[in-house]
Amino acid sequence: MRAVAYRRFGSAKDVLELGEHPETSPLAGEVRVALAYSAVNPSDVKRRASARPGIDDSAFERVCPHSDGAGVIEAVGDGVDPERLGEQVWIWNDHWQRTWGTAAQKTTLPAAQAVPLPNTVSFLTGASLGIPGLTAAHCVLGGWPVTQKCVLVHGGAGNVGFLAVQLAKWNGARVIATASPKDFERCRGAGANAVIDYRSEQRASEILAAAGGQPVDRIVEVEFGLNIAANVNVIAPNGVIGVYGSQKEQTPAIPFYPLVFKAVTVEFTLIYILPDAPRRKAIDNLHAALTEGAMTCPVDRIFPLSQTALAHESVESGARSGATLIDVNDG
Repeated sequence: MRAVAYRRFGSAKDVLELGEHPETSPLAGEVRVALAYSAVNPSDVKRRASARPGIDDSAFERVCPHSDGAGVIEAVGDGVDPERLGEQVWIWNDHWQRTWGTAAQKTTLPAAQAVPLPNTVSFLTGASLGIPGLTAAHCVLGGWPVTQKCVLVHGGAGNVGFLAVQLAKWNGARVIATASPKDFERCRGAGANAVIDYRSEQRASEILAAAGGQPVDRIVEVEFGLNIAANVNVIAPNGVIGVYGSQKEQTPAIPFYPLVFKAVTVEFTLIYILPDAPRRKAIDNLHAALTEGAMTCPVDRIFPLSQTALAHESVESGARSGATLIDVNDG
């Protein structure tokens, strides 16, 4: 089978190589999936460039990247229901703590990580779920319901943020998003009741005004370090800040007393190690929203397998309006 792999860290064009690789037979509890699409996430390109804290691929001779994808189960190992043969699935965590990911025509992984796709959901959407979908679902709906609450989504035009806006709206929340002005309509299209310029020096007061003068109940946070000061001013007592990123300020100062005297819960989310119960809840919420037509997963661009390096560069540029996918059977 054809797959893309790297043998050292570096720029995408220098280290990603397309070649022939042997397929593997599933062991007990595993399935082999014939993939249709692989998704490229920011974490994938950071790992390939050796810029991801806590990740060390140096001991591996060869690394096939990407965590997310979608396809059809073509083989099952012992202990897996043979009725799953031919099942359409989407994949999560394929590349977590192991050498093989979805940038290939086939992948073999634990059966639980191949989730049955609802009948109405395409491979394009399935491949887009993994990291962004599970992160958004957990940050918005991982605790108590947000029905009739106010949810603030920072970075509402990003892959996670866009899904988070839709999920919060689907759950009956009033939704405020921050974004670049060029993306205001994108956020409104996802269901945001109001959109604030993320660069505004008055964004805290603008957020409160958009919330009708009341503090917000839950915050979905992509840049914890940059936004913590504003968040302290707008979060309600006993509110929750669901944090999944802090790329631009990785050692933020925490305003302890303003947070503690509001009894704010700051929940850091690493979707790779999410326990089974909240992961199942996130999957169920994603499937329900998709089945009800309340959520869409836009695709920015699809690359052939031979242009995986260009796909990585596209993700690194940051100028996307949806998922970046690889058609693993093209090129």
